Parts: sequence; C-alpha cells; structure tokens
Amino acid sequence: MKLESIRKRKRLLLEVQILLAVVLILAIAMPLLLPAFRLKILGRILSLAIVALGIDLIWGYTGLLSLGHGIFFALGGYAFAMYLNLQLPQGQLPEFFSLYGVSKLPWFWQPFYSFPFTMVAIILIPGIVAGLLGYLIFRNRIRGVYFSILTQAALLVFFNFFNGQQKLINGTNGLKTDTQAIFGVLASSAGAQIAFYEFTILLVVLTYLLCRWLTSGRFGRLLVAIRDDEVRTRFSGYDPTGFKVLVFAISGAIAGISGALYTVQTGIITPKAMDVAFSIEMVIWVAVGGRATLVGPIIGTLLVRWAQTLLSERFPEVWLFFQGALFLIVVTVLPDGILGGLNQLRSQLGFRPRLVTYPSIEEAPEVQKEREEIG
Repeated sequence: MKLESIRKRKRLLLEVQILLAVVLILAIAMPLLLPAFRLKILGRILSLAIVALGIDLIWGYTGLLSLGHGIFFALGGYAFAMYLNLQLPQGQLPEFFSLYGVSKLPWFWQPFYSFPFTMVAIILIPGIVAGLLGYLIFRNRIRGVYFSILTQAALLVFFNFFNGQQKLINGTNGLKTDTQAIFGVLASSAGAQIAFYEFTILLVVLTYLLCRWLTSGRFGRLLVAIRDDEVRTRFSGYDPTGFKVLVFAISGAIAGISGALYTVQTGIITPKAMDVAFSIEMVIWVAVGGRATLVGPIIGTLLVRWAQTLLSERFPEVWLFFQGALFLIVVTVLPDGILGGLNQLRSQLGFRPRLVTYPSIEEAPEVQKEREEIG
C-alpha cells in the first residue's frame, strides 16, 4: 500500500512537471517562434482541444458517443458574439438588423449587454440545453447507437432553426466578431488576439484539471462502471440516469467555452458550427489521440487540425483523403488511439504501462483490493 502511494505521488509529480513544461512552451516560446497568422491558428486548435476533452469525458469514460456537440459549441460562440455585437454607442443596433427592417433589439439580446452575464451564459446555456436533452434521452434508458442518432438528429434541428433566423441572429450569415471591440480594443487586433491565445491556454489547463479531478475519484469510477455495465451498476444501487445527465451537462458547458474561444479567434460564428461533419470530426480527434486518457484528445486535436491546415495549403483538392486515411489507419491499426498504441508497445517491451487507455472498472486497484479483502 505504501509502495502504491509512492508510485502515485511520483506519477502526479511527473504529470505536473510535464504540464508546466508544455504550458511554458505554448505560452512563452510559441508567440516568439510563430508568426501572428500561425499563432492564431494554434489558438483556434487549442480552443478545439477543450471540446475534445468534453467529448472524452462522456465517450471515453461514460460510453456516450455524442454526434451533436456542435449544438453546445455553437451556443457558446453565439453568446460571446452577441455580447461583442452590442458594444456600440447608446441607441445603435448591430448593422445586420437594419437589413431586415428590425428597429428594436429583440428581448433575448438585452442581457448580453452585460459582460458578467455573457460569461455565465457561455457556460450555463450550453450546459442547461445539454442537461435537458440528456434528461429526455436518458430517462427513457436510450443508449448506444440510438443515443448517437438522437444527438445527431437534435443537431440537425438546431442547424435548420439557426439557419432560418435571419431577423434575429442573421441566419446563414452568422455574427461577425473581428470588427467588434472588447473593452475598447478591436477584437481582431494583434494585442487582443495574443490575449485570447494566452487565455485559451489557461482554459485548456483548467478544463484538463477539471476532467482529471472528475475522473480520478469515485465519480470517475462510477462513470466507467456505467460505461462497462450499466445494468450491473443499476442493480448495485446507483441510478445511472442522474449521473449521465450531469456528465452530459458538464460536457456541454465545456463545449460552450470552446465555442466562445474559437469564435473570437476566428472572427465569426455561423450555423456551420452545427454542421454534422464538424461534430463527427470532434469525435475523430478523440479517437486518434486515445479515449479515456484526457491527454489523448488534446494530442489528437493538435495532430489532426494542424495536419489539416498544412495539407489544405499544399494539397487543397485532396487533403480530405489524407484525413480519411488517417482515421482509417487509427481505427484499424490503433483502435485505442495513439496513446493506446504507445501503452501496448510499452507492455510488449516489458515496461509497466503508465497510460491507461479506455480503462476497465475490473482493473481498478480499488476493486481488486476489495476482492482480496472479501476473499
């Protein structure tokens, strides 16, 4: 027991050291090494890594494959864009309203004059929508492929709804943020973009630590138990419905934060953020990096999105084939993702695995200890 405790401390210390090193490289070295254009791309990719962490939380640890996370991503983006579009002289309306003959600001825009309200809304609105959607699905004990189909169907409903709201949110044209100001500074200016980049790094770290905390204790073991055998978990005295609704709501809130950061670094948010292909791509990032690792989704997002950027620049007509080939290789050769493959390689070479990819509740040290005590 004492030896296991020492090992845990060593692993925790190593994890902290690696995390600090990565943060220092991203926050200090990259702004000095990369041109502004490339740094902005890196900032966008890091913001997408946040939504990948949320998907890993529900898919890798809870076994819920969501194909509709673009809903929550877009809601966070629209919330922040609405605030930025209201940073105008008193009495003026965002420019697009005049195109459709709207002379009075719609009632649901009014609260977004407030910056504190907007920051809360970026988290709460996607979280509440995810919680309500999850409750409607999970209370009927819908799971597996049916859950995935329903989340994608919900995504299509939201996509079509937002597309048709020309007078309220500019419909297919979306809301621009690059020409708006925040605290008196143009959102697209170099100084503001650097600030958004550094803030994105901070939120990636905080989101990682939140997911690490949620999955490392009893709550995390319960999520894995629900994923591995929900029926047995229910017969053990737990109600999986409440836990699945909670973790789905948390994942939705995380996606909202990601959407807000991505929007302000891209310069616009449109219903295309709720495109089916984009939500599926989020799942690909997690699969490539490795499910239930937390580090894997970040690596997968960086790898896939950066490769997409470079390949689309050099091979604009065929880069999608490269992306598809990468996913097929990972699924067929490395079904547990890159980190899972590294873990298997370490095991074959005789090393003790450090990374647990898609862990089973049966392998948990606490479960094995309880069995020994009962036996």
